[in-house]
Amino acid sequence: MKMFKREELLVIAKTNPETLVDIIMILQEQVQILTQRVAKLEEQINKNSRNSSKPPSSDGLKKSGPKPKSLRKRSGKKQGGQKGHKGHTLEKVENPDYVIPIPVTTCSCSADISEVAAVDHDCRQVFEVPEPKLEVYEYQGEIKICPDCGKLIKAPFPPDVNSPVQYGSRFRSLAAYMQNQQLIPVDRIKQMMADLYGASVSVATILDASKRLYDNLDYFEEALVSSLADSNIVHSDESGVRVGEKLHWLHSASTRLLTFYGVHKKRGKEAMDFFNILPNFYGRLMHDFWKPYLKYTCEHGLCNAHLLRELTFLFEQQKQVWAEKMFILLLEMNDFINASEIQLTLGQKKPWLRKYQEILDEGWTANPLPERPQKKKRGRPAKTKSQNLLTRLGDFESSVLAFFHDIDVPFTNNLAEQDIRMIKVRLKISGCFRTIHGAEHFARIRSYLSTARKQNWNILDSITSAIKGDPFIPSAPS
Repeated sequence: MKMFKREELLVIAKTNPETLVDIIMILQEQVQILTQRVAKLEEQINKNSRNSSKPPSSDGLKKSGPKPKSLRKRSGKKQGGQKGHKGHTLEKVENPDYVIPIPVTTCSCSADISEVAAVDHDCRQVFEVPEPKLEVYEYQGEIKICPDCGKLIKAPFPPDVNSPVQYGSRFRSLAAYMQNQQLIPVDRIKQMMADLYGASVSVATILDASKRLYDNLDYFEEALVSSLADSNIVHSDESGVRVGEKLHWLHSASTRLLTFYGVHKKRGKEAMDFFNILPNFYGRLMHDFWKPYLKYTCEHGLCNAHLLRELTFLFEQQKQVWAEKMFILLLEMNDFINASEIQLTLGQKKPWLRKYQEILDEGWTANPLPERPQKKKRGRPAKTKSQNLLTRLGDFESSVLAFFHDIDVPFTNNLAEQDIRMIKVRLKISGCFRTIHGAEHFARIRSYLSTARKQNWNILDSITSAIKGDPFIPSAPS
């Protein structure tokens, strides 16, 4: 629009007021558009890991801004181990591997006591790592000639001994453990094996160990999917992963004892149906309100950690008083249910639910929906962040307060986020997966390792069993 000088505007005001009004209306419309753009930009700038779903790594190194506030309350206890806490101090063993005698030959008075018998010993034990060394097992199969028929008979070797010279299952398991549990790149595994054991291991040997582990976990994955579908509560999450040059999605489904990972090119229901867990699940699904989850007929529970971050943004950046009240109420309700340790009665719930509704009403009073225009426009009218959150808190109240109605339902979906975190660490190390097959291999193996750790199985022993073709099978659902 043309920029008018003062003298020009004065002339227009005297000679043609209607034109001046048109100019003012156009400027008002432009100011409104620019104001909305500035507000959106300010929202983006003011978002961080404590008031949105952005990860902490996106906060940068700047020191300005409010310090993070913990949602935890002071317990009143002193720092350090509490009374009655069982410690883990290093303790002596009854049968040490080696005993090193230390003789005493001279008394402080200079007398020779080398031939005097000891009346006792002052013992100290040192726990030391043994020198790494590969042990070589030679299998000598007998060869005999049958006296009856004259045939040459050879003793059969164990199934996993199939080459004249080879690395054993335990050694292969260690390589697979380094690659998939500790996320060490293959070249560094080669270097470690050479430094520790003097073994010149090829890249192909390391990759073959993980491939063999993946192939032998097929039945484990089937049992895992079935156990998750039969569980009472399942936590789900998804996160983007790069496979080659394309974006794929890592999906997780987990309980306290089970973890499933899967990689798919889609993020929504197509991928969830492909993994075949949620289509057969009828318990309660914990998630962060990603809409495709709501298409399943199971019960739902929303992650309150996400809601608290959204409420934090509204009362800190937009000065929404109702949002701070709801923030405090949700935390108090969680404290109340944790302190009760039993299912609440309807009478116990009523005051809390009434307060919840009062805050929602206060929020709608402060953020009323605009009146519908007489001339209908295509699409739904846009809502503000406050209106969107109020709608969710009202329409999905039973899912938001699932933790309050059922003491077995957690307050957050943190279990899923914790389970998916190590996969993100893997991506930070390598940047991406080169192929979809590599991503699928890693997902299945990590499902096995995470489940093994949750069920207190020894990780290296579990990998060894799987490489031998005998992986453990997940226990009953939880």
